[in-house]
Amino acid sequence: MKQNRLTRREMIVRAAAAGAVVPWAMAAGQEQGQRRRPRGFRIGVCDWNLGKTADPGSFELARQIGLDGVQVSLGTAANDMHLRRSEVQKTFADAARASGVRIASLAIGELNNIPYKSDPRTETWVRDSIDVCHALGLRVVLLAFFGNGDLRDDPKGVDVVVERLKKVAPKAEDKGVVLGIESWLSAEDSMAIVDRVGSPAVQVYYDVGNSHLRGYDIYKEIRILGKNICEFHAKDYNNLFGKGKIDFVKVREAMDAIGYRGWIQIEGATPLGLVESYKQNAEFLRGVFPRRVSQPL
Repeated sequence: MKQNRLTRREMIVRAAAAGAVVPWAMAAGQEQGQRRRPRGFRIGVCDWNLGKTADPGSFELARQIGLDGVQVSLGTAANDMHLRRSEVQKTFADAARASGVRIASLAIGELNNIPYKSDPRTETWVRDSIDVCHALGLRVVLLAFFGNGDLRDDPKGVDVVVERLKKVAPKAEDKGVVLGIESWLSAEDSMAIVDRVGSPAVQVYYDVGNSHLRGYDIYKEIRILGKNICEFHAKDYNNLFGKGKIDFVKVREAMDAIGYRGWIQIEGATPLGLVESYKQNAEFLRGVFPRRVSQPL
C-alpha cells in the first residue's frame, strides 16, 4: 500500500496544531520528561535577583555561578510580557541551550505592581503564560501577590483572585501547567484559596524566607501544605545560607515528609557580592539538597 509522506513543514504545522513542544524548546534542555518531578533537587535562581529580569543574559550568569537553571520572568508591562512571542521564546531557549542552564519555571513578578486582583490586563497575562509554559516544556508559573497585589486583610481581593483562577484553571489543567500562588499569607489562608478554586492546577509557591519573616513556622507549614506546594524559593534575609535564621536541614526534612523533589530557586542577600554570594549559597544548598536522592535525611 502506498504511504503518503509528510514534508518537514507539514509535520511542524501538525505538531503545532496538536500543542506539541516545539523543537527549539527541546534543544534548550527542556527535555520531554521535564514536567515529571526529578528524583532529586535542582538549584536555580530568579532572573530578577541577577539583575536580569526577562533578560536571556541571565543564563550565562547562572552558568558562571554554577546553577542548574533560571526562573524566567514572563516579562514586564513595558515590554508587554514579551516571552509570549514565539521569537522571544526561541531567543531564551537558544540562550539556555548555549549556556547549558535550563529554564526552570516562569514567574509574573509584575503582578506586584499591576495586581491580579484588580487589573483586567493580568487575566490575559496569566492565561497566556500557560501557553508559554507549554511551548517551553515547563510545569510551573509563579503568580506574585506582594506590593500592590498583597492579599492580606483584603477579602474582596481574594474573592476576585479566586474567581479569576477558577476561570483559567481548566486551561492550565489541560496543558499540564501549575499556577503557583506566592504571597504573605499563612499556609492556612493559602490553602483556603486553593480549596476554593478546587483545581490541581492551582497550588502554592512557597518562599521559606518570606514566611519566616512573617513569623510562620515554616517547617510546620511545609507539612500542612504538602503536595499543594509546586516549587520553593530559598531565602534567608541578610545572611548567607547556613549562617542565618533558616534551618535548611529542617526544610529538607519537611520536604522529605511531603515527598517533594524538584526545583529550589535562590533569592537572598549578597554580602560578598552577587556572584560569590550565590556561589556559596548554591554550594551550601547542594550539600543539603543533592541532585540525586536515594533516601530521606
